[in-house]
Amino acid sequence: MGYIAKYWDGLKLFLTDGRIEIDNNSVERTIRAIALNRKNALFAGHDAGAENWATIASLIETCKLNAVDPQVYLTRTLSAIVRGHKQSQIDDLLPWNHQAA
Repeated sequence: MGYIAKYWDGLKLFLTDGRIEIDNNSVERTIRAIALNRKNALFAGHDAGAENWATIASLIETCKLNAVDPQVYLTRTLSAIVRGHKQSQIDDLLPWNHQAA
């Protein structure tokens, strides 16, 4: 009972705000692929390799959440960086700002 009393306001929040889902199934589905591939990170070689893997996985999932093809996005973004895209305009390269061709 103490647990419920402690978290009651947060537990009932979805009743007053229609934007809040009653469960976290969408998040669970989103991270499922990462959880299934977790073993791959064991073979990253070192911490920096694991961090790089996590960064790429995050970019791919962010693309999916924004209805952007990850392969097209990464190809165009890496090409733009190689061509000298200005660091001051890095926001242009974020997945949610990606323009479909």
